[in-house]
Amino acid sequence: MDIRKLDRTAVLETVRLLEQATADTWEAPTPCADWNLRELVAHMTGQHHGFAAAAAGGGSDLCAWQPAELGDDPVKTYRAAAEAVLDAFARPGTLTREFSLPEISTTTTFPASVAIGFHFLDYVVHGWDVARTLGLNPEPDDDIAEAALVFALRVPDDDRRLGPAALFAPALAPVRGAPTLDLVLAALGRTPGWTPPAAPATSPQH
Repeated sequence: MDIRKLDRTAVLETVRLLEQATADTWEAPTPCADWNLRELVAHMTGQHHGFAAAAAGGGSDLCAWQPAELGDDPVKTYRAAAEAVLDAFARPGTLTREFSLPEISTTTTFPASVAIGFHFLDYVVHGWDVARTLGLNPEPDDDIAEAALVFALRVPDDDRRLGPAALFAPALAPVRGAPTLDLVLAALGRTPGWTPPAAPATSPQH
């Protein structure tokens, strides 16, 4: 498993999807209940910055992980962050390093392959979040979905998923025969059949 290649594919897919966003979709609700699309992308951008810092040895500073200001061109801002983290992961020697990931643990570091695996899983799932927000049905290649499922099933499903700052919701029961991506989503507490809520009906004008 070439985790950097898989991660690059997942990240570039999120860029491709976001390039399809329009001005009226940035306030749209997402499968992440507390975030609209702009807020989700601010989080995704901030995470790219944090992982890039971790790859360079500076990940222990929580300031590096904050949601980003997207400015007037959210896609351009996001694309730059995506390119930065992919460049950071590609540098010689990165795979021999330990990453500090303070949002997961402030006392433990993680081998680069594990840390990049976390990043990969996040962006497979966030790619789905973005796609469903835009009314699209993502269909990742089998190798992407299968690798994501391996990582998803390693995420502990315990009380750490219950707090307000939980990275994932409690796992849902998988559906027999479901596509691999649906199994990934269910393992991380996402509802595979999520669709944007209908806009409230407006009262007729008299």
